Amino acid sequence: MNGQGEPSGRRRGAHALILSVAACALASAALADARPTPSGLPVPRFVTLKFGSVNARAGPGDDYRTLWVYQVRGLPVQVIAESSEWRRICDPDGGVAWVHMRTTDGRRNVLPTTGAAVPVLSSPHAGARTLALLQPRSLAALQRCESGWCRIQADGVSGWVQAAGLWGTDDRPQCLIPPPAR
Repeated sequence: MNGQGEPSGRRRGAHALILSVAACALASAALADARPTPSGLPVPRFVTLKFGSVNARAGPGDDYRTLWVYQVRGLPVQVIAESSEWRRICDPDGGVAWVHMRTTDGRRNVLPTTGAAVPVLSSPHAGARTLALLQPRSLAALQRCESGWCRIQADGVSGWVQAAGLWGTDDRPQCLIPPPAR
């Protein structure tokens, strides 16, 4: 310390070096989490199924066996991995499979996760007027989310629903990725 309560030149330099190293470590961690993907889009992310019949495959290619066939156009799914042409997705029931990129759409839909109808409200607070009820497993277009509430549109009605009651709003990975088959 100098006589005025400030660090000496050597201490200031050491302090600046520590801050620089810490900043580099944080930047490296951020870059590691933002790994580039073939599409250039973040993973995980939500998309919808573009068609009413989409093959869910065991691997990223037509030569892999079909596990099941999705029968819901507009179903929200979460992309959890991708190759240049294939997307590994997680569905609302916890199923994990590969679908071709042409079968997905970047639009965002949601569906209620509760077993009961969810009120669609006129504004984003619990005491607001109920405009409609979103039935279990009904699809709604996601317009935006803020402060734990999401604005949705379904059957010509737009309103607010609590985000916690919807599948397709939480950007964290939603499915456990099963180990590769042997």
